[in-house]
Amino acid sequence: MPFTPFHLGPALLFGLLLFPHLDLPTFLVSNVIVDLEPFLVLALGLRWPLHGPFHSYTLGTLVALGTALLMLLMMPLTRPLTSLFRLPQDSSPRKVAVTSLLGLYLHLTLDAFLYPEMNLLYPLKGNPLLGLASLHAVYQFCTLCFPLALLLYLYRLLRPRRG
Repeated sequence: MPFTPFHLGPALLFGLLLFPHLDLPTFLVSNVIVDLEPFLVLALGLRWPLHGPFHSYTLGTLVALGTALLMLLMMPLTRPLTSLFRLPQDSSPRKVAVTSLLGLYLHLTLDAFLYPEMNLLYPLKGNPLLGLASLHAVYQFCTLCFPLALLLYLYRLLRPRRG
């Protein structure tokens, strides 16, 4: 799913389901940032697979750790936003790092069902998840996650607070 909004549905749903155990802004960003790779391939006309080495668990881990660092630096900007949406949270560097890894791995796992050019354990060749779910099933799942996430968010906002 090169730079499409499809990854935001699962990211938002799982981020809200696991809130406050995950850092929500980090989870959202880490679910889409790796798609800079296919964007740059297309924009710059590179001779590189759309889902190349950064769409692997090995180099993707480096992307996730870089994203974690970026999100730690951006906390002064993200904290007011999470409070505005009534999802305030304070996150430790460890929580941000783990969240970033989980978000990126969710993205890679969804893509791995669809793209034969992905080598999940780069530099080793192969993608054992390819074809285990159809394109239609993955897109349906991603599409369904977004309205479910919105319903969950509304529930969180409207439910009565305890004590």
